[in-house]
Amino acid sequence: MQNLKVVCQHCFKINSLPVKDSYQKANCGHCKKSLLDTKPVELTSKNFDYYIANNDLPILVDYWAPWCGPCRMMAPTFEQVASTLPLKVLFAKVNTENEQLLASRFGISGIPTLILFKNGKEANRTSGALDAGSLKRFALS
Repeated sequence: MQNLKVVCQHCFKINSLPVKDSYQKANCGHCKKSLLDTKPVELTSKNFDYYIANNDLPILVDYWAPWCGPCRMMAPTFEQVASTLPLKVLFAKVNTENEQLLASRFGISGIPTLILFKNGKEANRTSGALDAGSLKRFALS
């Protein structure tokens, strides 16, 4: 049986899970917290590369800032869509105000910008706030 590498968003330890269509329960082998927790994880320059490189699942990163109106409007939708895709797509956020080097590294010129990473590499990107349906389609693209 094939396994998935998934980084726990609580303790950042790498877990190996059997591939399934859906999961009733999946806990971190280290901190014991649920890997089904869908709250978007906050990424920083200290943990970004590690998180992106050590997850087999796609990762959707929302580049945002606290002063950005469209970012604040989309935040609840981002969390709501994340809650519908446990262990299908991992959702993460980068505060471009605090992480200017990460924003610069990925050429973020407007926010919100969403980048979908697959196999550790950028696979797709879009700028602007999305509604729930569009966000889910983008996450699964």
